[in-house]
Amino acid sequence: MNRQELIKQIKKKGSFLCVGLDTDPDRIPKHLIEEVDPVFSFNKAIIDATADHCVAYKPNLAFYEALGPAGMESLAKTIDYIPEDCFTIADAKRGDIGNTASSYAKTFFETYNFDAVTLAPYMGRDSVDPFLAFEGKWSIILALTSNPSADDFEKLKLSNGDQLFEEVLKQSSQWGNYENIMYVVGATNAAALQKIRKLVPHHFLLVPGVGAQGGSLEEVAKYGLNADIGLLVNSSRGILYASSGEDFADAAKAEAKKLHDQMRKLIP
Repeated sequence: MNRQELIKQIKKKGSFLCVGLDTDPDRIPKHLIEEVDPVFSFNKAIIDATADHCVAYKPNLAFYEALGPAGMESLAKTIDYIPEDCFTIADAKRGDIGNTASSYAKTFFETYNFDAVTLAPYMGRDSVDPFLAFEGKWSIILALTSNPSADDFEKLKLSNGDQLFEEVLKQSSQWGNYENIMYVVGATNAAALQKIRKLVPHHFLLVPGVGAQGGSLEEVAKYGLNADIGLLVNSSRGILYASSGEDFADAAKAEAKKLHDQMRKLIP
């Protein structure tokens, strides 16, 4: 899905919601455990319940890789089931170079046909270029995350006075353009979005942390929206595990609708 197609879906639905499919087998409702593929059965129900309210889905690879071949089969079925009008993100946080990076790119863009993949830029341009070589695909680069120890590196002051995350934005934005690069910015860093928007005014930002992690949707929109909306705000646990009972899909739908209704009001 290219930039214009993504913007079209956002405006058509009045939503910039991304649903994170961080499907933990330990939290799947008990009545699904006897299914042939409980993970896919759970994901299928969540997708059916939320597809009208979101524009993107983001499976977190760790939850599928941990289950071995069966988990990867669940992932493949999930990707095939997601509606074509929804943007798909492999939350993989890969960061390597050379043939390894090229193989990762083929994995996510050819084997599983994701629209985008999250990347760690620590090894520099060499670790991102193999992904940018795929036309029509997106690299989502970690910029400023919301985990407690992000300050260990991301906010370090450099000799030029900038913080490390600012240098990441400045340099990496030259590797591609706003048609093929997005950035991860944690919702609990909403105030920093103002600074980030000055550095990358036109790029899309993937913003996790709204909901269970306490990020404010209103603050994210205030500082992060641009002329093309320019945001994908992710919610995972707050939607997936709104209920642990047989009504889990209805509860997920209600939470997704709640965010969707807020987003309608925030979109200019």
